[in-house]
Amino acid sequence: MSWQAALSLGIPALVAVIGYLTTQRSNLRLNERKDRLERINGQLSDLYGPLFATSTASDAAWRTFRSQYRPGGGYWGGTRPPPTPDEEAAWRLWMTTVFMPLNRQMRDAIVRGAHLLEEENVPDVLLAVCAHVSAYEAVLKRWEEGDYAVHTTPLNFPSDELRDYAGSAVRRLKLEQNRLIRQTTGHSVS
Repeated sequence: MSWQAALSLGIPALVAVIGYLTTQRSNLRLNERKDRLERINGQLSDLYGPLFATSTASDAAWRTFRSQYRPGGGYWGGTRPPPTPDEEAAWRLWMTTVFMPLNRQMRDAIVRGAHLLEEENVPDVLLAVCAHVSAYEAVLKRWEEGDYAVHTTPLNFPSDELRDYAGSAVRRLKLEQNRLIRQTTGHSVS
């Protein structure tokens, strides 16, 4: 076979191999983007989204509660007179029916979604949420038994830090999610 015949057969074969490799590389990149998008969707739906939503709802409920009961200053301790029996009862009611259900949702999202964290280690703010909720379980148990001597736990709820942490993660992940959707489908989401 002459070199011209070999060249005429070799060029199309080379073009086919290059086309195949380019397609494989493109498919690999597309699959990597889809995998990353799937993880981000899980992070938003199972961890950061619920944390942000419940921490924001909890904060709004707290502001409403405090606007109605002992506005300004601390609720317990400090230089103010202690809460009245009615204010103590209001505290217990709101803790058992509003705040602890939201707190438990946050704790559960953290525990169930720990594998979705962006960080290598569980951030201190998330550990503080879990510790606060666990400590309040003992307080609520005492209330169930009619013991109202204790109304708080020494572990404060990190409301501002949690809202900032979760909000920042949601914003960052939504930006990346939108970028990946545009790259994968050519469309964007709000």
